Amino acid sequence: MRKWTPILLLTLYLLAVGATIGLKNRDWIVAQGMTLWQQQPAPLPLERVMAETVSPPPEPAETKLVADEKPPEPPKVKEPQPETLVNVNNIPVPGTCALQPDPNPPVNGRPGPPVNPVTLYRFRRPTDVQTANLPGGAGYTPNEYQAMANGTNYGQRFLYDINGQAVNNAPIVVIHETVSDVYSAVNLFQNAQASEDNQASYHTLIMLTGDIVYIVPPDLRAFGAGNSVFASSTGTETVKTHPKRPPSVNNFAYHVSLETPVDGRNNANSHSGYTTAQYQSLAWLIAKTGVPDARITTHAAVDRSGERRDPRSFDAQLFSQYLQSIPRTQEIMISCQSAYLN
Repeated sequence: MRKWTPILLLTLYLLAVGATIGLKNRDWIVAQGMTLWQQQPAPLPLERVMAETVSPPPEPAETKLVADEKPPEPPKVKEPQPETLVNVNNIPVPGTCALQPDPNPPVNGRPGPPVNPVTLYRFRRPTDVQTANLPGGAGYTPNEYQAMANGTNYGQRFLYDINGQAVNNAPIVVIHETVSDVYSAVNLFQNAQASEDNQASYHTLIMLTGDIVYIVPPDLRAFGAGNSVFASSTGTETVKTHPKRPPSVNNFAYHVSLETPVDGRNNANSHSGYTTAQYQSLAWLIAKTGVPDARITTHAAVDRSGERRDPRSFDAQLFSQYLQSIPRTQEIMISCQSAYLN
């Protein structure tokens, strides 16, 4: 038995070293609170999410008729549950909508509705439309991650404003930049913020690598532009959703933020700019919202405070070149009336 003791000890030592190395090689993206939609076996730890790999959810249940067993009595229609449906002009809409802002909200606001399960289908509904004509590679598809925000950092979209006026603004896309690395932004959004002054989020982040990180589903309201207005061809558009705060575009906006390069994580007026992969992914993403060019804007353009300049050093011409090469779809529906819960 003593003869085998050194060999046994050596074997145990090698196993311990291997386990330690395995721990050090843990996926750093998962450690940052971001989850890739799918993973594939080693040696490749990550796999792109392709539209054909996403299983669609079950078909929405039809309204059921509840018939009485007694022949003389007519069948009764099952009424929608008030907590999941609201009725506007006798038209039922999904429960992610809120009817009207609370005229007397709590000091720190109300958290947004929980999102469960957090699947790709909750952020984007893939179609079979190909992007083979996108410059930079046939069938370009970025990696897609999710890092769901804490409920204090997003809310519901409203059907009526604080004054009871119907809200019918068409969606817009607002482009931002993080002015930090993407992990600092994700950490901010995933932590509960007690004060409304600190509550913030985007719907989506685009990393320097071009990878896409979904933060808030498109049917919900991200807190991306507090005091803001959109100047459209028909006039100024903004919605007041809080009795004590200025109106904003948040109720009809989809907020997308580009990760700022290292040399731009400061208050300078410009930086080295964004990567080609970021422009490709930005075009790929926005094309899936179906929003027309005239309703794509920037944080600097909608901001009323005069303090926002993002996205700095943005190449609008290059972005437009990529965007015009991609077919528009509506995989990302910027509306609480879209049946994302079905």
